[in-house]
Amino acid sequence: MSEDLSKNSVFLIGRVSGDAEEKELPSGDKVVEFRLVVARDDRDGYDTFDIAVWKSMLRKRALSLDEEEWLEVKGVLRRRFWRQGPGVASRWQVEGRELNRI
Repeated sequence: MSEDLSKNSVFLIGRVSGDAEEKELPSGDKVVEFRLVVARDDRDGYDTFDIAVWKSMLRKRALSLDEEEWLEVKGVLRRRFWRQGPGVASRWQVEGRELNRI
């Protein structure tokens, strides 16, 4: 398969869980993180996704979200790494590039 055909695209609709939190990284960059709860299509239950937004306008919008508010998120899936103790830890996160209230 050619790399030209690969694609990283995420589209989620769900409800906001908890308050968004702004963090300043050691680099000085700011990010706002929150969680989105999405019902599973194939069976009972829910999945919770960690969402991160980096652009200033989106950070402001994310900080204004209310818990339980319905939201559409478009973005990409990223794996984040950081040092933890003697090793390295990681987690998957959706990098939100569009946030639209429903």
